[in-house]
Amino acid sequence: MRIVLHIGLEHTGAERLQKVLAHKRDQLRGKGVLFPTSPGGSNHTRLFMAVTDPDHVDPLRHARGLADPERQALLREKLSADLVREVNEAQPDILILTASQLGSRLHRRSELMRLKDLLTPLSGDISIVAHLDDPTRLLARSYGAQVLNGRATPLERELALADQPDWWQACLAHQPQIRPQENQFEETEGAPFWLDYTALQQHWESVFGAGSMSFRSYDEAVLYGPEATKEIRAAFGIAQQIGRCGAATPPAMPVAPWLTRARQLNTLLQHITLHRNRIVPPKMWRGFLNELQIGGAPMDPAQLARISNRFAAANQALAEQHPGLSAANFATQAGAQDHSGAKWQEADPEMGFRASQYLLRFMPQIEAATHASRPAEEAKPDPAATEPTAQARKVMTPLALKNFEMLQTSPFRPHDNLGVLDETARAAPYAEVPRRALPQGSSGNVIVGCMKNEAPYILEWVAYHRAIGVDNFLIYTNGCEDGTAEILDRLQELGILQHRNNDDWRGKSPQQHALNQSLQEPVITQADWIVHIDVDEFINVRCGNGTLQDFFDRVPDATNVAMTWRLFGHNDVTRLSDEFVIGQFDACAPKYCPKPHTVWGFKTMFKNTGAYQKISCHRPNKLQDGFRDQVRWVNGSGRDMTQDVLDNGWRNSRRSIGYDLLQLNHYALRSAESFLVKRQRGRALHVDRSIGLNYWIRMDWNDHRDVTIQRNLPRLRAEYDRLMEDATLRQWHEKGLDWHRAKAEELHGMEEFETLYRQALDVKLTATERVAYALALDMES
Repeated sequence: MRIVLHIGLEHTGAERLQKVLAHKRDQLRGKGVLFPTSPGGSNHTRLFMAVTDPDHVDPLRHARGLADPERQALLREKLSADLVREVNEAQPDILILTASQLGSRLHRRSELMRLKDLLTPLSGDISIVAHLDDPTRLLARSYGAQVLNGRATPLERELALADQPDWWQACLAHQPQIRPQENQFEETEGAPFWLDYTALQQHWESVFGAGSMSFRSYDEAVLYGPEATKEIRAAFGIAQQIGRCGAATPPAMPVAPWLTRARQLNTLLQHITLHRNRIVPPKMWRGFLNELQIGGAPMDPAQLARISNRFAAANQALAEQHPGLSAANFATQAGAQDHSGAKWQEADPEMGFRASQYLLRFMPQIEAATHASRPAEEAKPDPAATEPTAQARKVMTPLALKNFEMLQTSPFRPHDNLGVLDETARAAPYAEVPRRALPQGSSGNVIVGCMKNEAPYILEWVAYHRAIGVDNFLIYTNGCEDGTAEILDRLQELGILQHRNNDDWRGKSPQQHALNQSLQEPVITQADWIVHIDVDEFINVRCGNGTLQDFFDRVPDATNVAMTWRLFGHNDVTRLSDEFVIGQFDACAPKYCPKPHTVWGFKTMFKNTGAYQKISCHRPNKLQDGFRDQVRWVNGSGRDMTQDVLDNGWRNSRRSIGYDLLQLNHYALRSAESFLVKRQRGRALHVDRSIGLNYWIRMDWNDHRDVTIQRNLPRLRAEYDRLMEDATLRQWHEKGLDWHRAKAEELHGMEEFETLYRQALDVKLTATERVAYALALDMES
């Protein structure tokens, strides 16, 4: 196996390259190329964080609670094991690893040695690839990114360093002291040593061997165009063809007046954090800089031609050495007029901007943040919150216990302090809404779903979604024994939905086969909005009168909506009963719970605009050429998240999470007996996987309460009762309920299932314990 390690550089299209790799991951795997998920979904940031020196705390390690050397070592140990597992499962010919931070942040030899030690057990055949651009353009982009993350040092420093005989060492001499609490990092305040590409090559080849490094030109038109996969094949040595990808918009050069404003405010913020003992959290700091945003001309790299001229001869030699590197790539600024004879001048911040005035306006927030970060002296730690319970220690593995300790000071520790709703308050019921008349040729808002043995739950689910504004349903079934197919057939006879038999499914899963077939159905082709959800998922609109139209009115420009899961536990309900699911279960996961990855998964409701060619489990996929600028993807709070998920992705991040207007209530377990029956039949998406205790632990969240969906109970009851007036429907519903009760009793009588039932009910974990346990599972990436 050959390992190809892509080290960036930052601001040379690494993010675009990684998104295409992630989008083509399955296709690549079929060609013997593994783009692993354990180091990160696209940018392999865990690989970078795992190999930095213990005292080299960067913004990523600080933000993710890995500043402590022991926790970093734990990350490295887990990453190493996960990489071995992924490689052993895939048996690839090529392993691609890519982290844009590697080339521009690892200047210590010890870090490269640690990286090599981590990779060598996988393969000794390791090659390094980096994309380069004209140094002045890279300096402009790098400087802009640094300023918008807190840099206060003017650009004159880099221009002065151009006179030094050894750029690399001169830059390293200007690295700041690392002070994470004051937002002081090498990555935000340090000089760009890596612009000396010759020294960069020597640095990496001194560890990985002569000839291990290859440079390639950053060609914006190629990387951001539909032929980006050609560059991927060339960069990573992939012989087989890879399908085209959608075009993307390259990042713009930073706006000069905004950078001037931001740098001047950074100077004041650094002063109060370093000398006045104030605390400005990174998210707050970036928010302040965003408030200063102003339009205007971008930075002109030609004004920095001195930097290109400084490296012109060396870069010409590199172009002759590396076949993938074009001398023309460096010719844009090299030889241009050198403006350095006059002192570098920042752009005018415009409109009489004064950073001190903005600082005064921001001070109340800064004082509040400072106060909040310093708990009162009399406050005593809650041992129950910082130590696992005795019951948890019985089931938690050593790795889970380590995870629990790590979470205490980690930004991934779960809590419920997110959003604006009081989710425990009983609000007035929503009013019933008449069914709307659809214009001719429209099927309105349509749910497409798949079911297998769900008879007791179908009528509630259909009635609920009809009550909030779903107009039509297209339901596929396979292998049903409990009356599910008969209930759906009767609902079709009544004109309420369309039912399709899916027993002859082909491919990887019955679900994906059904979704592929659905694209030919008139009810889908004529839909206004389409959403794929399962019968244990309920769209919970939390604004207006709780209907889909109330939500659409809040986001009139949206084309796609990420409906984030809220996972609901079994709520101490053990027996299967004929009661509404949304009425029985109100115990759920905390709102802030970025780990494990399933908690913030989402399903997508999307307009039928033709932008995407395929419906997948969580989202539409395969963005069509020409639609890239027409998609606006919002989260459940109505905030734009388009750039995060335009091409791929099925879960929210800390940046994109939001539930204020809409969420997807996910009742994956229901009662403990319902879980037994579900365990017996497997999952719809992966029929070859069983659902055991690990699944229960991942899904059984009971620490918090959310009753917001229960405002729908009166109108659900009205619609449900109308359906139950049909004697045939009522009969099949009762038969289905009897079947499930009989199946539960049968499973109670089987030792395997009765043991699982008792084990599940015995597991009592807090939210933090549950996260720690889930992160320790082998299946967690």
